[in-house]
Amino acid sequence: MRDLRQFSEGAQADLSEAGGGPGGYEKTIAFDPGAETGKLFSLARTDFEFTGGAHPNTSFSAVLWDKAMKKRLGFADLFRPGADLAGLDKALCDAANAAKQARSPGSETATLGGKMWTCPKAVATPFVLTPGTTPGKAGGITFLLGAYQIGPYSDGPYQIALPQSVFRSLLNPAYADEFAGAPVKAGDVTPKNG
Repeated sequence: MRDLRQFSEGAQADLSEAGGGPGGYEKTIAFDPGAETGKLFSLARTDFEFTGGAHPNTSFSAVLWDKAMKKRLGFADLFRPGADLAGLDKALCDAANAAKQARSPGSETATLGGKMWTCPKAVATPFVLTPGTTPGKAGGITFLLGAYQIGPYSDGPYQIALPQSVFRSLLNPAYADEFAGAPVKAGDVTPKNG
């Protein structure tokens, strides 16, 4: 509610400063559940905001919740301390580029140290648990990448699902048993309407 109130107050101030007229501002916040396991629940938040510019902006955040401990978990809680995430970062970058090429064949590839388009590091990217083929278990992790993150705005946002087999050895032992099987779908799992 605080985000919506702040947005509304800012929109009203901008409208007053502009001398009235039609207000072209819009803000929507949507929540979508990720997979749920015996111990874990995940939720994605999508913020859509239009403030009269060339196009709206969409941003993502996510929550991973430990149901038994009744607390929010971070990336560092899900993975082993000191785990080498280079392989996970590369897998995310490779999958994101495959999705990017499918949408915009021949477009510039994003790289981990790119100048124009840089692949995100897994640790700094919002994610939710990915539904899997094994009941009650997550089949992977879906990373939420905003428009402009690896390509032009016209490419849109990406939701990239990586199978748990890619990162299983990196998981914190306390949560490793929450993952099994394969994702129902891997790669670009971005909803077709967004």
